[in-house]
Amino acid sequence: MGVMRLGYVHTRVTDLDDARRHYGDTLGMKAVHTEADRVYFKAWDEFDHHSVVVEEGGVGLVKMGYKVATSDDLDLFERRAQQFGCLTERMSRGDNVGIGDGVRIVLPSEHVLELYNEAEYLGSEVGLVNPAPFPRHLVGVGVPRIDHCLVTAEDPDTLERFFSEVLDFRAAERVVEDLDGGGLLGSWMSCTTTPHDIAFIKGPNGKLHHFAYELSDWYAIKNAGAIFTMDDVPVDVGPTQHGITRGETVYFFDPAGNRNEVFSGGYAVFPDTPTKTWTVDQLGTGIFYIGRELSERFTSVLT
Repeated sequence: MGVMRLGYVHTRVTDLDDARRHYGDTLGMKAVHTEADRVYFKAWDEFDHHSVVVEEGGVGLVKMGYKVATSDDLDLFERRAQQFGCLTERMSRGDNVGIGDGVRIVLPSEHVLELYNEAEYLGSEVGLVNPAPFPRHLVGVGVPRIDHCLVTAEDPDTLERFFSEVLDFRAAERVVEDLDGGGLLGSWMSCTTTPHDIAFIKGPNGKLHHFAYELSDWYAIKNAGAIFTMDDVPVDVGPTQHGITRGETVYFFDPAGNRNEVFSGGYAVFPDTPTKTWTVDQLGTGIFYIGRELSERFTSVLT
């Protein structure tokens, strides 16, 4: 079955108490494990141990983890990554709290990707027998689950080839300089039925643009925007709608300056779904379909 989904994002933050308030009180995630310099969070409709780790000591992405279906997948993807020319190493159970054995890969973009097959099971807050549609006492936005990451790469074409040839992702949408063989500027790639489980745009290696949570609908997106105002969370863009992916969105910042997103909607992607292509002259419309403009901050602020 291969790669199943994004499992966790591990970021640095400047102040752990501020991060606890943002990810716990505003977004409504539950702190499931605490160390001197780290907090592990889980959303209410996730089953595995955690999906977000915040580590005190700066800003930016430490690593991202994707869960695979079987231990054989780890062997296959490790071999493919090595053949692609990437540095790899095995990680052992306990290297990450609540996560089993896995493979750590340094991507062509210099990001660290971890693949794993097993995670400690904590279960969702509504259970599996006669479950309610949501917990009765959600906190803040009450995000149900993590959804995707967007990172930057000096060479998006090579990174797209890695995710396609090594991990069997499919490009749902692409941005190119022009339709006559112009260079790749961005790719939105899927391993599930959503329009992106990973995305990347041209930019410096090793940087995080944002990571996102899935919400149920447009009403939940607007409600999240109101809560961000109540809690004085800096909002970057939104609420609005994307052209690329067709999703509804609000982009905002955690107290350290890492960009987050709440996202809803989109469309279904299947193995035979053709790739959609956008040209750079329509990039503003592709990213923000209603406003049709990209702010300088949205493309330049990275962590």
